[in-house]
Amino acid sequence: MDLIESVFRGLNESAGINLTILYDPFDRSRFWAGFLMTVHLAATSVVASVVLGVLGAAAQKSPFAPLRWLTDGYVAFFRNTPPLVQMYFFFFGLGSITPTVPDDLGFPTPLIGNVAWAIVALALFAGAFNVEIFRSGIEAVPRGTAEAAIALGLTRLQSYRLVVLPLAFRICLPALNNNLVNLVKTTTLAYAIGVPEMLYVSNQIWSDALNVPEMMTTLLILYIGLVTALVWAMHRWERALRLPGFGER
Repeated sequence: MDLIESVFRGLNESAGINLTILYDPFDRSRFWAGFLMTVHLAATSVVASVVLGVLGAAAQKSPFAPLRWLTDGYVAFFRNTPPLVQMYFFFFGLGSITPTVPDDLGFPTPLIGNVAWAIVALALFAGAFNVEIFRSGIEAVPRGTAEAAIALGLTRLQSYRLVVLPLAFRICLPALNNNLVNLVKTTTLAYAIGVPEMLYVSNQIWSDALNVPEMMTTLLILYIGLVTALVWAMHRWERALRLPGFGER
């Protein structure tokens, strides 16, 4: 580590390439914390949005009409409003009326912090698109498949969980992949409500060290890396779930 620090410190002095995150311990620690926060936001909101998509698609097929209307309203609201506005609504709107608890010094602290509100907003935003993605996958499964499962003695719920959903999941994986990639990139909006993710801490670093080009390039490379890792994992998952002859033209 001392060698790396000396190399990049010398690079700054000789060529003006000022990557403080590689030779300054303070900048390195806060940037690393920001990177981990971005990974936390992305991973948590991805999982939550997929769960919402599955539950929402099932609700759209429910015989209970009010549940279908509620799901359709949720999808319409979150698909037709900007994600930044949604994040502001949750943090400044709902956050202002949520209960507070005293901190160690006795000052009131919101029960739900900015990180939690960011995850809620991101998950609900992507979940609305996932509902439509899973719905299209379910509708692509031949009706006779579900009817055959019921004829074999499965209940409607068992047929959906054990037969229809696994087949629909295989069909909609490419579209789901695109939406989850977009979700990872949308995590940068958490910057607007003070969540210390990569863009937020990078702004702090370049404000102190005046190294905007270096930090922006670093951000670009790291986000490309995160998205590439997600796409690779999704493609591996898609190949592992592929059924010979199913979904092929």
